[in-house]
Parts: sequence; structure tokens; C-alpha cells
Amino acid sequence: MPEKVYVGPYRPQLVEPERFELLVEGNRIIDAKIELGYMHRGIEKLFTTKTYMQSLALAERICGICSGIHTLCYAQTVEKLMNIEVPERAKYLRCVYMELERLHSHYLWFGILAHSLDEHKAFLKIMVERERVQDLLEYLTGNRMNYLINTIGGVRRDITPEKAEKIHRFLNESKSLSDYIMELLNDNGDFTRKTKGVGVLPREKALEVGAVGPTLRGSGVASDIRKDDPYAAYDELDFEVIVENDGDVRAKALVRAGETYESMKIIEQALDNLPSGEIVSERKEPKIGEEFGRTEAPRGELVYYIRSNGTNIPERVKVRTPSFANNFAILEMLRGETLENVRVIIESIDPCFACTDRVTVVDAKTGERNCMCLK
Repeated sequence: MPEKVYVGPYRPQLVEPERFELLVEGNRIIDAKIELGYMHRGIEKLFTTKTYMQSLALAERICGICSGIHTLCYAQTVEKLMNIEVPERAKYLRCVYMELERLHSHYLWFGILAHSLDEHKAFLKIMVERERVQDLLEYLTGNRMNYLINTIGGVRRDITPEKAEKIHRFLNESKSLSDYIMELLNDNGDFTRKTKGVGVLPREKALEVGAVGPTLRGSGVASDIRKDDPYAAYDELDFEVIVENDGDVRAKALVRAGETYESMKIIEQALDNLPSGEIVSERKEPKIGEEFGRTEAPRGELVYYIRSNGTNIPERVKVRTPSFANNFAILEMLRGETLENVRVIIESIDPCFACTDRVTVVDAKTGERNCMCLK
């Protein structure tokens, strides 16, 4: 006789709440549902009460781990509305800052994965080594998280030759952490034993549910906005899109591990070919109209839509985060799995539930339900 098992809204490995309803027979998951709505913050509505510049700080608070890419995607969309041409130097600097953010995000994910797999030695080593990325970001931007390095028209802080040299030293030292993670994922690695064949997402299903980022690339689809629709200076830099075909948790981990090497390669190229010139352009008045922008966040494709009425305050801002796209992939990965694998399967997409939540408003008289997608 099937029974319902609930995971969440409180989950020990993440401070963000979300609830999964699992239909279980014995130890096998027959079906799964996800319930959104525990962390509704009204951020999209708040955008329409702030100026374009004030909203930069609001955008980066949608997600603490990938706050930089949110400000970049927002700024690039506003730059289209204002017809601003970003200086070449700023484009290269944006690549440096955003790839450092990808490194700290991916390393954090590996730390949480190790914790989910009860690999405590690996957890401690990864988290201690990751601190060097945070220290470097604080040195470059003034803060470890929510550094507001991107601004409308460019970036806030330049990278001097002395800073560039420190970044190069950091990259040389950090390769050892990526090497260590790859050892955990080799054929006999500690991570491999617990992730290989777990939570398989076939290529066709990944495309059907609209998966993005490492979740999609782990299922054999070479999709990366940095290549498909280049922004900043990515079209002038050489890097590979990492793809794995197995579709399981290990495949997603191998994608992220491979991407850490590619991020280092991108940073080194950007620093070695950094153009001279200004780092920010003068802001202009926004035109009346609407614009659409997208970037490749550490978790996948991030989308911003902004509608302008010509004033200094946006009329509408819509954000589609990668976790919202990947949530439905979790359900496909859970079906047919055993209960002991639920935690690592949910973690495999690197979820950010606070940036995906929606509110459902129920009319008390009619019972009509409407989803308020205001973040």
C-alpha cells in the first residue's frame, strides 16, 4: 500500500525551506510533487518601487551565492534600455569577477555534496580551501558576498597589475582543490561510489522539463549561454562547454568539476588580454519599451525581463532563475529511486529555493487559485 512521505519544509543541509511530497511503496519512490511558496519575498514587486540604480542592490539579494551574476544580468538588461555601450575593459573585468563567483559557487556545492554523502573529511577540506576564493573576492571587491561589483555601464572597481598578480597566484594554488575533487569522482573515488547511477535524468527528459546549466549538461546537452548567446567578453575568450552523458548525480558533479578548470582558464585569458581604458560608461535616460537579458549563472541560465515607461523606475521586472527551471528535473530524478537517495538527488541541482518561490492566492468565496509570480 503506497504511503506519502514529506521532505521539508525544513531540510538540514540547506537553510532554505521547501516541501517535497513523495508517494512511496516500500522503499521505492513512485511519484513526487514539489510545493513552492515558503519563502515569498516580493522582490519583483519591490523592483517597481526603486530607481534603476537602487535596484542593483535588490537584484543581488535574490541569491547570496550567485549575487554577482544577478547584478550583471540586471545591469546588461538596463544597459539595453539606456542604449549604453560598456567599455571593453569592463567587459573583460566582468568575466574575471563572474568566473571567480562560479568557482566559489561550485566549490561550495561540492562541500554540501560531501556533507550529504557523509564524507566529512572531504567536506572540511573543500570548505577550508574554498575560503581562499572568498578572501580574494573580499580583497578585490570589498566584501565576501553581495559585493555589488557590477554597475549600470560597467564595473565599480578596476584590477591593477598587483591585483592581477595575486589572482594568478590564487589560480595556481586552487588547481590542487579541483584536482582533489576530480580524484573523488574518478572510477574508484569516494564520491563515485555513492553517486554513480543515482538520480538519472535522461537527455530527452532534461530537454522536456527545461533543465538548464550543469543539470542539463550532465545529461549530454551542450548548452551554455556564454557560448550560445555571448555577453561581456566571452566571445573573445577560449573555453570549452563541459558535457557528461550519464545524467546521474556523478555526471552533474563531473560537469561542475570540469568547469572549475575552465573558469580558471577564462580568468587567466581575461587578465592577460585586459584592454586599457575606462571601466564604466555614463548612464542615460531609459527609453520607453522592454528588454530581455540572460546570462549563465553557476546553476544555469538566468533571465531578466524589464519594461520601462521612460521614468527612472522600472514598470515591471521579471526574473526567471535557473533553480526554478531545474526544480522540475528533481521530480523526474526522484521517480523510481529509493528514499536514502532523496537528499543527494535534491542537492544535485544545487537548489536555491528562496529565489524560486511563488505565492498562490486563493479566493475565499470562489476557491479560485492564482499564482502570484512576484518572487
